[in-house]
Amino acid sequence: MTTQNTDLISLLEKALSQQPQDYPQEVGTVIKVGDGICKIFGLNNAVLGEIIEFESGGKGIILDLDEDFVSVALLEEANRVLEQDTAMRTGKVFSIPVGDKLQGRVISAIGKPLDGFGPIHADKQLPIEHSIPGIIDRSLVNQSLETGITAIDSLFPIGRGQRELFIGDRGTGKTSLVIDTILHQKNSGVICIYVSIGHKQANIARLTHLLEKNDALDYTIIVDANAKETPLNQYLAPYSGCTIGEYFMNQGKDVLIVYDDLSKHAIAYRELSLLLKRPPGREAYPGDIFYIHSRLLERAGKLSLAHGGGSITALPIIQTQEDDISGYIPTNLISITDGQIILDTNLFNGGIQPAVNVGLSVSRVGKVAQTKAMREVSGSLKLELAQYYELLAFSQFGSELDKSSQKALDRGRRAIEILKQPEHETYSFVDQVIFLFLLKEHYLNKLEIDKIKDFVVQLASYIQGAYNETYSEILKTKELSQANIALFKKAADEFSVLRANKNPV
Repeated sequence: MTTQNTDLISLLEKALSQQPQDYPQEVGTVIKVGDGICKIFGLNNAVLGEIIEFESGGKGIILDLDEDFVSVALLEEANRVLEQDTAMRTGKVFSIPVGDKLQGRVISAIGKPLDGFGPIHADKQLPIEHSIPGIIDRSLVNQSLETGITAIDSLFPIGRGQRELFIGDRGTGKTSLVIDTILHQKNSGVICIYVSIGHKQANIARLTHLLEKNDALDYTIIVDANAKETPLNQYLAPYSGCTIGEYFMNQGKDVLIVYDDLSKHAIAYRELSLLLKRPPGREAYPGDIFYIHSRLLERAGKLSLAHGGGSITALPIIQTQEDDISGYIPTNLISITDGQIILDTNLFNGGIQPAVNVGLSVSRVGKVAQTKAMREVSGSLKLELAQYYELLAFSQFGSELDKSSQKALDRGRRAIEILKQPEHETYSFVDQVIFLFLLKEHYLNKLEIDKIKDFVVQLASYIQGAYNETYSEILKTKELSQANIALFKKAADEFSVLRANKNPV
């Protein structure tokens, strides 16, 4: 195998330049086929990542270059490739269709429609691998991306352009949280992309129905590489989704992309690597397992105004076993991302949902991506919750607590009630500010624990209806003035009286 033109970067540059490409019209012969991988002899000038076409009509991607042959992974197993079949170079890298009309569609990892609504009408094709913007071309992550989930927006704010990891055991609500985040983006101008890797087809059908029922499918694109797909398609899916997101980002739009989940993506790449006879490393993963995720997540970010100001916010999901976050893949992703939201099995089973572990979760962007109003009412919340969990653990030994400790425990219970949230129910930024304001100003101290959530939700609705101008002003300015605070206190007193008259003792 010659070393001439074996550099993928040079091939990508040629593909992006849209100039006529000169490459040898080489034809090779398939010498071995098995498990979606074939070896081809005779393509002496082929390059890594190049698309190969077979006489049967099938296509594949070169993933390994050997001295005597190249190893190609087949994109679709339906097009059967046999030994002694001829294979031809195309001089192209794998590309995905992109465009505005992809919104509302369900597509495969290779860009084929899966929703039965006809062909994809794309604006153009873009290669899934290309250079990413440098630091100079990027901007600070300082604009909030609201999730509608009080526990996240108040304690671990996510900014537009951030990469925030969702991590936890199976069945702890990871997917539910990111789906709720997508639902909350309605009327926000954020385009959402959901990448499903290795899930059942029934799950995607349910998700599509849920999004359609909540009018969220119109601004969402689903890239599905289900459990029946080849390891290659499952490996390509997040890169395809990210490429679609970059198309919108380069137009100055904000994009939210969910990778569900990257643990299955790592397993697919491990399977692919073992089929290619690559040397296994720790837990049989190949040596470049860190690189495949880092080069994917580094594509998220916020562009500077000179480049349109668009952004991609990435929410990768990773699955753990027995709440062990020190595993190989979880630690890799924790080191790549800008923070992690850890979901705890014990909290989930205890009825605290979302089951966010306040002590271990973190957002490295922090308060920079939080509005002034939210910062003002949530400043001490994390410390109060930390004190609560510490005292709760201490109280289980049966020791008697002093009055200040009992007060801290009681306040912690009320804070947790505020942060509890039903599935598929999100709250606006102003509603969350009202909830936390009531907690901060001790309006909830005399209420029974089981009545706190109803009280704060109804009061927020009362303020929105009776004092809509103030509600809209906070929504617009993102700040909380002294006049707003005074009105909140007035509204809380009014609502308490109305509630007492409605429900006399």
